[in-house]
Amino acid sequence: MDYASSGTLHSRTRPCGKPNCRCASDPAAWHGPYHDWTRRQDGRLVHRAVSPEQARLIQHAIANRREIDRLLAQWEEDTVAEILGVERSTR
Repeated sequence: MDYASSGTLHSRTRPCGKPNCRCASDPAAWHGPYHDWTRRQDGRLVHRAVSPEQARLIQHAIANRREIDRLLAQWEEDTVAEILGVERSTR
């Protein structure tokens, strides 16, 4: 695995706020997508706007982190079963 990160990535479109822009009356004409990454850093919730390329890498890193968490949970379950001689649950 190359990257791993926690957090959530949101991609959304939005109106620009200019009253004469087409997006003011047509939601299909909203601008974007804009990408926002939210994560915990030093116990605080941090939000950051990211570029489309950064969003692609962050989404990949988040997927990797979720896989790491899944593997660690499986490893812990296997460890407990091995040490205590307990039946493993089905996965």
